[in-house]
Amino acid sequence: MSRDYKSSDRKSTSRSSGGSLIIGILIGLVLGLGIALGVAWYINKMPNPFQPRPQAVKPDPVKPAPAEVAKPAAKDGKTAEIKPRFDFYKILPGVEEPATEQQLRETKAASKESFYLQAGAFQNAPDADNLKARLALIGMQASVQTTTLPDRGVWHRVRLGPYGSVEELNRTRDTLKKNGVDTTLIKVRDADR
Repeated sequence: MSRDYKSSDRKSTSRSSGGSLIIGILIGLVLGLGIALGVAWYINKMPNPFQPRPQAVKPDPVKPAPAEVAKPAAKDGKTAEIKPRFDFYKILPGVEEPATEQQLRETKAASKESFYLQAGAFQNAPDADNLKARLALIGMQASVQTTTLPDRGVWHRVRLGPYGSVEELNRTRDTLKKNGVDTTLIKVRDADR
């Protein structure tokens, strides 16, 4: 006997497979959305290792002070004793002073002065160690020097050097500047170190 396949219903089998496809897509979307939300929540809970660099504030140009007028002599014929207006000259140590590149060129290797690049000065030792580690990551060898200043407390200075040539100092300064580290050129007398 032959069977008539024309009257059989094929649509019922295709409907059941089409419904499972839609259910699979919906389950995949829900799982993907759940995983994405979980990753976003985890990332936002972690502390941000990237902090924006603080912008350097440029100081206002200093206007020259007006010339002092000569003070009249005291009534009894003695000249008036001139007292210094500022006392920070006594507070600051006399062995260190900012130097210019022209001074660096003028000084020879046989002189009694050394030049350093100071990357920072901190009152907290961990801050100085963090900067030293940051410099080590960019390939610079720095040292932390602890100094006690009168009426100012303990300071930890992060320094690079000493440098024997202007070219070496400028290469180091350029590398540091490209990596966002501002430095100050420091001249130190060898006898006072």
